[in-house]
Amino acid sequence: MAAARPMTVAYFSMEICLEQAIPTYSGGLGVLAGDTLRSAADLRLPVVAVTLAHRLGYFRQHLDADGGQTEGPAEWRPEERLQAVAQTVTVQVEGRPVVVRAWRYDIRGVSDGVVPVFLLDTRLPENSPYDQTLTDTLYGGDSRYRLCQEVVLGMGGAALLEAMGYGEETQFHINEGHAALLCLHLLERQYAGRQPWEANVGDVEAVARRCIFTTHTPVPAGHDRFAGDLTREVLGERAATLDALQLWEGTELNMTRLALRCSRFINGVALRHQQVSQEMFPEFPIGAITNGVHAVTWTAEPFRQLFDRYFPEWRRDNNYLRYAITIPVEDIRSAHRAAKQAMLDEVERRTGVHLDPRVFTIGFARRATTYKRTDLIFSDLDRLRSIATQVGPIQIVYGGKAHPKDENGKAMIRRIHESARKLGDLVKVVYVENYEMTLGHLLTSGSDVWLNNPMRPLEASGTSGMKSALNGVPSLSVLDGWWIEGCLEGATGWSIGADPGLTVDPTADIPELYYKLERVVLPLFYGMPYKWGEVQRNAIAVNGSFFNTQRMVMQYLQNAWAPGSANEALIAAPTA
Repeated sequence: MAAARPMTVAYFSMEICLEQAIPTYSGGLGVLAGDTLRSAADLRLPVVAVTLAHRLGYFRQHLDADGGQTEGPAEWRPEERLQAVAQTVTVQVEGRPVVVRAWRYDIRGVSDGVVPVFLLDTRLPENSPYDQTLTDTLYGGDSRYRLCQEVVLGMGGAALLEAMGYGEETQFHINEGHAALLCLHLLERQYAGRQPWEANVGDVEAVARRCIFTTHTPVPAGHDRFAGDLTREVLGERAATLDALQLWEGTELNMTRLALRCSRFINGVALRHQQVSQEMFPEFPIGAITNGVHAVTWTAEPFRQLFDRYFPEWRRDNNYLRYAITIPVEDIRSAHRAAKQAMLDEVERRTGVHLDPRVFTIGFARRATTYKRTDLIFSDLDRLRSIATQVGPIQIVYGGKAHPKDENGKAMIRRIHESARKLGDLVKVVYVENYEMTLGHLLTSGSDVWLNNPMRPLEASGTSGMKSALNGVPSLSVLDGWWIEGCLEGATGWSIGADPGLTVDPTADIPELYYKLERVVLPLFYGMPYKWGEVQRNAIAVNGSFFNTQRMVMQYLQNAWAPGSANEALIAAPTA
């Protein structure tokens, strides 16, 4: 075993967005994880991360002319890009030994900080053909496959870090419940030398002192649950610890509840999400640390150059973005024109559709699933036509994948294509297939307004609107997730619906959306360009300066990772 290391935070996440060429993410959770680690590297914090290699990625999306989605693998070969870690470990899966290795990817910060990410891989000849696939596909397979994956992530990842010398000083940050089985591994280490049935609440408390849990899902159905019989088959004798410590939820293994029981700090990812989560799990104290995005990564080049000119310290200290309020409005508008043209050029390159840079352009790009209500703006096509004719032309750019098994999400994409045909050139609509990091960067920075209209309260946080804000793109959004905190009506953007509470009648948002477009947003865009520029500037200065992962990571540091005097030890520890 390697020599023991100083205090470290080990960040576990089923998906992490590292870069475009490494398709180890599906959407917001993975992008948040990557941004978190980029800011940790910027701040030179001793953080390491663990995820799976996902050799076949999430999937590549293809859309036919009618919006029908088909999927293909997004294959990559870690051995061609990354350095292999010398250590391997073995975990028991369904009574079989499964060998786990890892590949190292280094995230480098703005100075000399480095956060290593270890991507676990079971594609080894020692493993059975089935076990070699366990680290292949993100969110693929059946419940058995998913649980076996989570054994590799949580238990295999924790064992690998031990083999590499990350010892008892290591703090574990569980980013969503997929990695919660690392708690089971830590419990076994805690009661080593005793039998499982001798484990007690003191052992749970000892493990909890080392664990932090961030929950991202505001609905019960979104939390991983596995049937008791399946869990016992996969875990084998290790299920005895769950029995002894009553870590089941009825007859099921609930990964969220396992993480909740075994963590000393628990948080939701926005203030509203914390309130919803507290209602779901009233027996656990749940706090709030609102998400952010990595400022340098998601700022378009024209705005990077603009910020470098006015306050070059912004890359090192995102608080300097507050000073964007002093940038002349015309400079903001000029940078946006360049970012918008870059987006429109790429849309035309990918789709063949030419969009007019003078026309008000709505951006909407995120996972295509029912609660996101991707097609809400097409609820009344006659009203939309009237607005475009009477007030000013509109064009809309879409992106987003539906999960391969989400037939409702796929149907929503087809409805958007159908609406686009009916609207024709009066309201041009283009859906760009295979939404990924590069396209997300262009759309969030190049749109004129960022639209988001989920069903309340199902948006835990949302981060695409934060990316837009960095680029002077205001949001038009339902008051849910982060937007409750970020919306200053008419100053940083606009709300859809005034009540941030639960939606009683989901259709009530439709007339409100059309009203805001017709009476507020479009008249401002076309009739008062200087005032519009002030809103753009406010979005950067107010929201861009706060909703970033540098602020978020500092909150984790101060409140979760190393409470009290331990902060000094964590900050002083050398980077791995």
